[in-house]
Amino acid sequence: MAEELVLERCDLELEANGRDHHTADLCRERLVVRRGQPFWLTLHFEGRNYEASVDSLTFCAVTGPDPSEEAGTKALFRLSDAMEEGAWAAVAVDQQDSTLSLNLTTPANAPIGHYSLSLEASTGYQGSSFMLGQFTLLFNSWCPADAVYLDSDEERREYVLTQQGFIYQGSAKFIKSIPWNFGQFEDGILDICLTLLDVNPKFLKNAGRDCSRRSSPVYVGRVVSGMVNCNDDQGVLLGRWDNNYGDGISPMFWIGSVDILRRWKKDGCQRVKYGQCWVFAAVACTVLRCLGIPTRVVTNYNSAHDQNSNLLIEYFRNEFGEIQSDKSEMIWNFHCWVESWMTRPDLQPGYEGWQALDPTPQEKSEGTYCCGPVPVRAIKEGDLSTKYDAPFVFAEVNADVVDWIRQDDGSLHKSINHSLVVGLKISTKSVGRDEREDITHNYKYPEGSPEEREAFTRANHLNKLVDKEETGVAMRIRVGEGMNRGCDFDVFAHITNSTPEEHAGRLLLCARTVSYNGILGPECGTKDLLSLSLEPYSEKSIPLRILYEKYCDCLTESNLIKVRGLLIEPAANSYLLAERDIYLENPEIKIRILGEPKQNRKLVAELSLQNPLTVALSGCAFTVEGAGLIEEQKTVDIPDPVEAGEEVKVRVDLLPLYAGRHKLVVNFDSDRLKAVKGFRNVIVGPS
Repeated sequence: MAEELVLERCDLELEANGRDHHTADLCRERLVVRRGQPFWLTLHFEGRNYEASVDSLTFCAVTGPDPSEEAGTKALFRLSDAMEEGAWAAVAVDQQDSTLSLNLTTPANAPIGHYSLSLEASTGYQGSSFMLGQFTLLFNSWCPADAVYLDSDEERREYVLTQQGFIYQGSAKFIKSIPWNFGQFEDGILDICLTLLDVNPKFLKNAGRDCSRRSSPVYVGRVVSGMVNCNDDQGVLLGRWDNNYGDGISPMFWIGSVDILRRWKKDGCQRVKYGQCWVFAAVACTVLRCLGIPTRVVTNYNSAHDQNSNLLIEYFRNEFGEIQSDKSEMIWNFHCWVESWMTRPDLQPGYEGWQALDPTPQEKSEGTYCCGPVPVRAIKEGDLSTKYDAPFVFAEVNADVVDWIRQDDGSLHKSINHSLVVGLKISTKSVGRDEREDITHNYKYPEGSPEEREAFTRANHLNKLVDKEETGVAMRIRVGEGMNRGCDFDVFAHITNSTPEEHAGRLLLCARTVSYNGILGPECGTKDLLSLSLEPYSEKSIPLRILYEKYCDCLTESNLIKVRGLLIEPAANSYLLAERDIYLENPEIKIRILGEPKQNRKLVAELSLQNPLTVALSGCAFTVEGAGLIEEQKTVDIPDPVEAGEEVKVRVDLLPLYAGRHKLVVNFDSDRLKAVKGFRNVIVGPS
């Protein structure tokens, strides 16, 4: 009788598997593979090798605290001659001396997560069990049978593998790109993402069911959307929008997700202070990319927050055009969420592809602060019965705005305001390039088209089906050049009279600082022209000077000023309103790389910035991040003061860990000049 088969060790072939599964950055000390695709194992036996005629090998893979075959969290499979599509399988590929090389395959719908793999070897009546090792299974956008399959390699690289990108802020008329270090493959991040799944309320309530449902990207996406905020769980980030961030970190300060996720884990899954919409979206993007779901951050300009689902945002103003009621229904200057790519077997055909997920805590969905996934296509078609949360997302890009002016006698008069359109310039980073891609057409049909009317009819969006009132007098706010932080500048109310009659009225101009979510600050410029006459078929431009000394102390970190014009024509009892949000440019951070960028060779980055203000700065510091270039965030403090017009320079040591295209992301902060961002692409060659 053959002697017992004894396993000496199992080689998990980290290098080969990391290369084949696009997980090389994760496979330095552990095995991380993608589902639906074979991976290599080599078994080393003591004494004799495996003999097919006498030995039987059975493998067991388990995940979660309560594994079961019924739930799909436990698999038993024997060494076989051929791969079996859609099933756990092990096939011998090569046999030499005392080694046996195997290919193991996982189903393309297996639950993702942390697995233990063991082997039972039996020879006749003898049997022994061996622990082969642990591995982590991720979603696989390279596998056609996976629900997250993407057929473009360029898109897979951008939306799964790329660790840096841009998030768009500013205003619809001045779009500003902010660099961000997603860092999904940096040390410890994968474990943190798996911890995030393991502290979600659904896992705590029924761990076996939760682990089983991790086979679905729809389920995982919804869990992540809820776990990035901490409103009803041990989530990652606490939101705050009141400009009081003294007991935490200002949302504008962050330059990447890695520092946030590491803080959350280090503090025992305690919420990190503070986030706003782009921070929530960026952290969700890191987690979803890390788990293998193709994801991108999107920004919607003039984004509506419709609480009562009537697709209408109503502003009540006094006779000077100032908003009166303290309502929470608002138009946000911009709002960020994420889109993830997946099939939707739970919905009708045609709704696969990009799904909107919004982790910013705004409204509850099925009792939890999460939003989505909802097919972007359903939003475009006005199909509001689609899971999940279609009405809220539809309103974000389509709500109508009505401005009511409350007159002296208390009566309300509707004003005409063509300057504010909800859902503009919906933006994301382009594939493979540092450019902006406009994806508004994915959410909306062309304005005025029959398809748009059909979508609005389907959504019962009655306000949008009424033709807009046209008048012969129009007004818009125009801007000049050189709107830089620290400067005085002019804005203009540009009024056009396209009628044969003369018009006379009163023009009120007002500038106020504003946060990106629409909350107004103090006034920083006003003008009141009691008698303004407009000749027939004429144009007029009325300037308003905005002084640095007026806005310097009340400008928020959003760098935004809202300019409002109200033209009152008493004879016609007409109110014409125009608004514009103005973004003030920060100074540039200059970044020079000293030395030739080679793998594992030290480099130095030289950072410099000139103080553009007329006053000195104190509390100045540069903070630096960059996946693959620097192991953890570094901060360099600068001695006080930095005088007006003075240039500061610092140097930071880098150590490129691997070859390829990287981004260095930099933040500059001080008492009067906050959250200035910069970046530099660094191409690292092999050592």
